[in-house]
Amino acid sequence: MNTTVEVIGFAREPGWLPWAVQYFFLIGTSIAAFFLSLPGFAGRSPAWRGISRRALLAALVCGMVAPVALLADLHQPGRFLNFYLHPNLSSWMAWGSFFIPLYLFGLLLYAWLCVRPQLAMMARAEAGNRLGPLYRVLAYGGHDNAGAIRAAAVVATLGATLVLLYTGMEVMAVRARPLWHSAAVPLLFAVTALTGGIGMTALFEALSGNAAGAPLLNRWLARSLWAMLAILAGWLLSGASNLSVHAADALAAMHGSHGWMLTLGWLLGTTAWALWLANKHPGRLVMTALLALHTAWIVRWIVFIGGQGIQKMGSAFQPYFLSMTPESVLGIIGTAGLCITLYIILTSFLPWQDRVEA
Repeated sequence: MNTTVEVIGFAREPGWLPWAVQYFFLIGTSIAAFFLSLPGFAGRSPAWRGISRRALLAALVCGMVAPVALLADLHQPGRFLNFYLHPNLSSWMAWGSFFIPLYLFGLLLYAWLCVRPQLAMMARAEAGNRLGPLYRVLAYGGHDNAGAIRAAAVVATLGATLVLLYTGMEVMAVRARPLWHSAAVPLLFAVTALTGGIGMTALFEALSGNAAGAPLLNRWLARSLWAMLAILAGWLLSGASNLSVHAADALAAMHGSHGWMLTLGWLLGTTAWALWLANKHPGRLVMTALLALHTAWIVRWIVFIGGQGIQKMGSAFQPYFLSMTPESVLGIIGTAGLCITLYIILTSFLPWQDRVEA
């Protein structure tokens, strides 16, 4: 007697948890903020001077916290060390273990060269206090060396570009997930990283009491949001017209789902709100900054968590529910708290004014 068993679907715990969402959000925001710092420091543009200082602060805060979220997502340091002990050069994730240190090294060197004049100024101001010798050592002469800054910017730019490439490609490489295996994913991550970088920079601008750069930031925010909508529209059209098999499969899996329709409506609604604020109230920062950060984060949540909710076999969905555990809500709150702590430390140790007189 022969028995046939048909598997139509089975429950599967998500492999990438909110820690991964936090990492991809923070590293993308850091890279975009670093790029925003270049016109003021490497290009010496007066219009970008203040914005670039807050952008550099945002790049440091997010860039230093992102590896913590990555290590937490790997669950133990040994898994990260294994990338170096047994490198698999056919894996984008393995290449990322080399790209991340390159970017962070370049970023820290670039940031140090940019703030050296201010460190020298602080050393003179604190000459009679305990922190004076520390500032003097960190300043290492305090020279404003434009050539060294540009050289460090090249190293950081190379690392940043490679990290952007690998973060998009390691998701796109997963053929089993129709929502992931699309050329739109790397583009979407890159564009929304710019949105997040602008949002974090604008938030730091507001916290520092500087609103002069608000119109410039809002213009770039609107451009990034329009680019995101264009990518989403292209992906939807490619799926609806069957030009992309994977996009068509993803749309077929989402068809009739009220949850996915609500998610799309929420994303489009908040994006429209951000565009309206950026165009009608270009002098405002706080709400547009928060909406920009929301957009960058929610896109990664939809791709990672929502993408894993679509069954590989069958038509059922496997929803993910947040819980008060370290790998869920507490992890998200903890990462945000670490960013706030690092921001307080950096702004307490070194003021971030528009101009630095060495």
